[in-house]
Amino acid sequence: MAQQLPIRFSEVLQLASLGVQPSFGFANVTLQSEKYVCIRDNSNGANQVVIVDLESPENVVRRPISADSVIMHPKKMIIALKAQRQLQVFDLEAKAKLNSYVMNQDVVYWTWISDSTIGIVTETSVYHWSLSGSDPVKMFDRHSSLNGTQIISYRSNYNEEWFTLVGISSRDNRIAGNLQLYSKKRKVSQPLESHASAFAVIQPEGLNHDVQVLALASRLPTGSKLSVVEIDRNPNNPAFATKTVDLFFPPEAINDFPIAIQIAPAYGVAYVATKFGFIHVYDLETAKCIYMNRVSGESIFVTTPHGSVNGVMAVNRKGQVLSVSINPDTIIPYVLNNLNDAGLAVRLASRANLPGADNLYAQQFQQLMMQGNYGDAAKVAASSPRGILRTAQVIEQFKQLPAIPGQIAPILQYFGTLLDKGPLNEHESLELARPVLAQNRVQLLEKWFNEDKLACTEALGDLIKPVNSALALKVYETANIPNKVVMCLSELGDFNRLVSYTSQTSFTPDYVSLLQNLVRVNPDQAADFATQIYNSDPSVNLEKIVDIFMSQNLVQQATAFLLDALKDDNPAHSHLQTRLLEMNLINAPQVADAILGNQMFSHFDHQAIASLCERAGLVQRALELYEKPADIKRVIVHTNLLNPEWLMTYFGKFSPDEVYDYLREMLRSNLRQNLQAVVQIATRYSDLVGSQRLIEMFEKFRTFEGLYYYLGSIVNITQDADVVYKYIQAACLMNQFTEVERICRDNNVYNPEKVKNLLKEAKLADQLPLILVCDRYNFVNDLIFYLYRNNLHQFIQIYVQRINPLKTPHVVGALLDMDCEEEFVKNLLNSVIGQIPIDELVEEVEKRNRLKLLLPYLESLLQSGNQDRAIYDALAKIYIDSNNNPEVFLKENDIYDTLSIGKYCEKRDPYLAFIAYEKGTNDTELITLCNENSMFKQLARYLLKRSEPELWLEVLQDQMFRRPLLDQVIATAVPESSDPEAVSIVVRSLMEVDLPGQLIELLEKIVLQPSSFSENANLQNLLFLTAIKADKSRVMEYIDRLSNYDVEEISEIAVENGLFEEAFKIYKIHHKHEEAMKVLVEDIVSLDRAEEYAEIVDQPEVWSRLAKAQLGGIRISEAIASYLKANDPSNYEEVIELSSRAGKYEDLIKYLFMARTKMHEPDVDSAILVAYARTNQLTEMETFLIGSNVADVKSVGDECFDSGNYEAAKIMYSSISNWSMLASTLVYLKEYQGAVDCARKANSIKVWKQVGTACIEQREFRLAQICGLNLIVHAEELTFLIRLYEERGYFDEVISLMEAGLGLERAHMAFYTELAILYSKYKPERLMEHLKLFWGRLNMAKVVKACDQAHLWNEAVFLYVHDQSYDNAAAIMMEEPEAFDHQSFKDIIVHVANLELYYRALHFYLEQHPMLLTDLLAALTPRIDHSRVIRIFEKSENTPLIMNFMVAIQHLNIEAVNNAYNDLLIEMEDYQSLQDSIENYDRFDAIALAKRLEKHTLLEFRRIAAYIYRKNRRWIQSIELSKQDRFYKDAIITARDSNQTEIAEDLMKYFVEIGNYECFTAILYTCYHLLRNDLVMEISWRKGLQDYAYPYFINFQAEMFSKILTLEKDIKEKGVKSDEEPSTLGTGIFGNTLMLTQGPMATGSNNTGASGFGF
Repeated sequence: MAQQLPIRFSEVLQLASLGVQPSFGFANVTLQSEKYVCIRDNSNGANQVVIVDLESPENVVRRPISADSVIMHPKKMIIALKAQRQLQVFDLEAKAKLNSYVMNQDVVYWTWISDSTIGIVTETSVYHWSLSGSDPVKMFDRHSSLNGTQIISYRSNYNEEWFTLVGISSRDNRIAGNLQLYSKKRKVSQPLESHASAFAVIQPEGLNHDVQVLALASRLPTGSKLSVVEIDRNPNNPAFATKTVDLFFPPEAINDFPIAIQIAPAYGVAYVATKFGFIHVYDLETAKCIYMNRVSGESIFVTTPHGSVNGVMAVNRKGQVLSVSINPDTIIPYVLNNLNDAGLAVRLASRANLPGADNLYAQQFQQLMMQGNYGDAAKVAASSPRGILRTAQVIEQFKQLPAIPGQIAPILQYFGTLLDKGPLNEHESLELARPVLAQNRVQLLEKWFNEDKLACTEALGDLIKPVNSALALKVYETANIPNKVVMCLSELGDFNRLVSYTSQTSFTPDYVSLLQNLVRVNPDQAADFATQIYNSDPSVNLEKIVDIFMSQNLVQQATAFLLDALKDDNPAHSHLQTRLLEMNLINAPQVADAILGNQMFSHFDHQAIASLCERAGLVQRALELYEKPADIKRVIVHTNLLNPEWLMTYFGKFSPDEVYDYLREMLRSNLRQNLQAVVQIATRYSDLVGSQRLIEMFEKFRTFEGLYYYLGSIVNITQDADVVYKYIQAACLMNQFTEVERICRDNNVYNPEKVKNLLKEAKLADQLPLILVCDRYNFVNDLIFYLYRNNLHQFIQIYVQRINPLKTPHVVGALLDMDCEEEFVKNLLNSVIGQIPIDELVEEVEKRNRLKLLLPYLESLLQSGNQDRAIYDALAKIYIDSNNNPEVFLKENDIYDTLSIGKYCEKRDPYLAFIAYEKGTNDTELITLCNENSMFKQLARYLLKRSEPELWLEVLQDQMFRRPLLDQVIATAVPESSDPEAVSIVVRSLMEVDLPGQLIELLEKIVLQPSSFSENANLQNLLFLTAIKADKSRVMEYIDRLSNYDVEEISEIAVENGLFEEAFKIYKIHHKHEEAMKVLVEDIVSLDRAEEYAEIVDQPEVWSRLAKAQLGGIRISEAIASYLKANDPSNYEEVIELSSRAGKYEDLIKYLFMARTKMHEPDVDSAILVAYARTNQLTEMETFLIGSNVADVKSVGDECFDSGNYEAAKIMYSSISNWSMLASTLVYLKEYQGAVDCARKANSIKVWKQVGTACIEQREFRLAQICGLNLIVHAEELTFLIRLYEERGYFDEVISLMEAGLGLERAHMAFYTELAILYSKYKPERLMEHLKLFWGRLNMAKVVKACDQAHLWNEAVFLYVHDQSYDNAAAIMMEEPEAFDHQSFKDIIVHVANLELYYRALHFYLEQHPMLLTDLLAALTPRIDHSRVIRIFEKSENTPLIMNFMVAIQHLNIEAVNNAYNDLLIEMEDYQSLQDSIENYDRFDAIALAKRLEKHTLLEFRRIAAYIYRKNRRWIQSIELSKQDRFYKDAIITARDSNQTEIAEDLMKYFVEIGNYECFTAILYTCYHLLRNDLVMEISWRKGLQDYAYPYFINFQAEMFSKILTLEKDIKEKGVKSDEEPSTLGTGIFGNTLMLTQGPMATGSNNTGASGFGF
């Protein structure tokens, strides 16, 4: 019965097998098409998106993506992501973002509605978002009926003009569906109550146009309906009646409802999927139900069309991806047999070309023909499935029908119906074309061809060609008849299209003949055609094509063709390249020049072409091609004919020696003409050849002009000093003084010494170049000496005035060294306009003791307003040396350098140096000066005036001069000063260098003695501090004498330094009693003295301070008494802690009740409860708890519980209803029943564990089970509980507990798993029953492990099978004999993933169950590698066991199988089966088999060997073998098949030699076409076999006579034509005289009509 189901159902994929989370639903799984399914998964704690290609499920893509929703493109690896309102689209293959957008509303649903558009649904509107990069476009607003619904579908029709939006909601204890239908054209929405919808296009019977329909499925309280409604109707077309039928739901699916409708266009049916997994199949045209069944036990939540099988694909909650489709082989029989609806069956068969209704069509057709209803009969034939009635017989039947007057002929009526239905087949096209062409209505055929109604064949083209070649060409092209297409194109003259066509179809016509014809008619088109020929077929003979052009002297066309044909510069075309250049150099040199200039070719004969270029005047091209130096030297001297730029580049390919030789040749040949070119080349390749060689070359030819210009081009870039020197020398010779001056000024390469000497020797009229060289390289003395000695004084002035005024000091020094007159020097100084460096001038003059010489000059500078420091320095030195009132000058002027002048005065007058240093604040020099000259008073005043701490530290570090300096500071500087800041700096400096004695001395002088600093608080503090650190004995005296100091600071410092009595006295004097008490109790540490002081003062804060000290001294009772006197509860935490530690609970209670009057702290009330518990005052405790309190009763109770005071803990836990702790307390009090009651009230896992553990320990198993039942529902506690029982050996009790929990609602996977493990350990006989009942709720891995440990192999196999771990199940069954069952193993092995298990199973069966091998191989045949199987059994020599298997798979024609099977047949000596195997399956080692069989003892096997040789074209071996075994018939057949005359004649001679004349006659007949007549006549005459050979001779004579008659007939026909046409004897095919000498095929031919061109 399963074979008759009208649908096919399969599981495409199990998503759970991919390792993703086991929960699948609408929120995390999307299925946009049959291509991809997408899952959002976080099973491993990390968010990821899993993309599965359903066409290859092993292709799984995992991406770490966090998104709210993910949808894949229906066809491409494009993913759309939604995270809150952020939308993004990515191309995963291109790794690029395609689009992104942020919505202003939340997106509640989105889906792909086409390949380029995503539909987006928000709470209020619907948008369309294109991948083109644009923003979402609003389409329409949601209808109010969809408010509060969950959107589950959004769909559009094929042209996106109609849309449906579906939402569901819970209403009146059912799932209600609401649908919004929207028309884009009309911009109108209509609300409907429906759960699912789909758009479709159908063509109903009787209508010749398509109809758009909308299918709606709904389940309402009044009933379930499926409706098919027409939309977007054309008013001119008849309406399609709305179809509405009931949608059946079984009684058990009371809450089921439709979730989707998917359309199968090929069948014209709709699949309606429901939530509970039902599939309904309906015919769209009639709305009839074809089939309904449940395909999924789990809920279906998403579907999509399965286009490849015209079905539907769905995903259920279990993660199964299911496919349901129409079964084309059984649907029609099912409709006929089960539905008894012949009309529906006929429509389905016609619509989808389905088998099963052929007889109905034939019967209906014959019935209509008999009735004379030819129109309907034609429709039936036209719509017959698979064209069963569209045959030649039916056409003949219509042609035989008589035409009724006034009506269309039946045959034309038939063809009209066929044309309306669709395209015609080949026979129909021919039959229709004949009458149409007869009526000369070719336009109808063109119309039908354009509409793709005709089946194009060669016969149809032949039929049309005489009438319309263009249409015939189209038919030939469509039918792919290349020779006919080429013929038509050549007749039409469309050669471009011809070449394009032949290149596309790989068809090669006779291009040469076509080209010969065209070259005489249109040479230019012939050149294009030749190019196209070569481009389409590079193997064409280029020489022959060129010969065709050159025969007509068409050089231009030949050139154009060769340029295109030779553009690849192939070495094989070298002769053609040479020929091309030769013909153009002779006829058109400018063309050859252009070809060579473009460097198109490189394999031609360079020497020959170069010689032609030289003769043609193309000197440049000749040089490019010449390689021999002699040729190059001959041509290169003609520089007037060469492009200078090219010539420069040309020299770049030569070696340095070659460049040098060619340049020499150019100068030698024509110096004047070639000098400019030589200079340019020498400049370009100077580095290559070497500047020295080039200089020598120019000097050798005595061309200083060339040398000058050559060196001028490189002098600015060269680094060779000799080159620059030669250039200066040449410039001097050429009188180029400006250039000499430029080089001397700007060049940095030349040797200055050599150039200086050269310029001196040259004695130029203008000494400026010499001045420049000497100035740049500091030859000033030499220059001045040269100029002064040669009376060139004006150039000295030019030098200092115009060239370098900064060198004036050196010039003056040089002149003074030469005893020049002072007047000249003074005039020279006054004449310098530029800025003279005064310091250098002074230095130069001072070195020569001529400083006074500068006094007038310096004073003039000063008067002119020059404020240069060097002037003042020089004047100061002059005034000091001349003692011209220097002290006034030093004090009044601030510009001079105080440091240098001070140094200058130190040895002359230290006081002047002090003035200079003081003015410039040169501290270091001043200090050194004062120390060395004992000027301490001046130094002390200077330091106090400077008030720089760093400076004081510097002088105080020097112990040698510190004492005299401090004496002057204390005695003179400080008393004179009234600046407190300066004095404070002195004090701080003394402190920093640690001089307390001097500091105290200083402070007592200014503080204790009357002065302006006596009441200075800072100085009094400083005095205290210094005394505390340096001399503690003076502190008490200072306390008595001073009062304006910081009490707090001084007291603290005194305490820090151990002066406790001094600190106590300071606090007491200043009435700071609390601080005084602190010193007593913490520093002096005298509690008795402190208590006396507290009694005297009697202040609460003093008592509190004392109490804290007493508390620290562990005087608990005294401390509590002091706190009570202070009425201070602030330190209650410490009091409670220490009192509790010391056990002073009675005193503590008093203190706590005092504290309660001041505060309400939980710690205080809690401490009271602790004290009551410690003193066992339980009654007072209960009274306290009844009253108002803020105690932390739980914490106190926990403390009592931890300390074992369970009675007190019980009171406190009871007062706060803490059932969990109360239960624990009752456990310790051994009140187990009460503990269980409290645990029930607490309902806490911890409590249940504690109480349960106690009950187990006390063997209270009834109470323990109550506790256990509350624990086993928590998976994390189950292991602990089971271990608790097992460790104590209570196995039956724990199993009873677990069995009691089987009925619990909260029973979980771990519970069933642990129970199974317990069964495996202690009651294995009950395990299998448990597994069969609850296998779906077990942790398979853990139970399997337990079964392995307990050796329960059958149970392990059961678990592996249900876990789909078929590999492990198969492995156990092979390893453990007790678990093996053949039928089960066969079912399991076909599902394993590890293919190696197949071959392991084969080994297992071979060893353990060899008789079952055939059955196993039958199951594994589609999955195993057959070659490997054969190798396995060949290795073990057990191939006979699998003979049936080899027979079953031999149709696959596998070489290994064929070889093994053939070997087995040889062993079995079954030659007939071997013959069949060899004839039907050709993949085997034929030659090896033949060699093996030719030595076989059985005759038939040797015959088979001969047959194999014949099949493999080894004719001689086959014949020899057949002759050996006297199978002469086989030998004759082999000779015939060889088609070789020599083999046939040898065999014929063999028959004659052995006297077998019957075989002689037979071979004459069989090999008639191979035997030579003369040889047969000779053998027959010599052997007297004429009688045997006469049939051969008769047939030969008859054949010759027939050929002669045919030849005579042809000659006569040609004679008739020769009378009508001029003679073409000796002419070519196109009428011109043949050029027999042209072309390689012209010689040796006797055909005068077309020799040389292959005709």
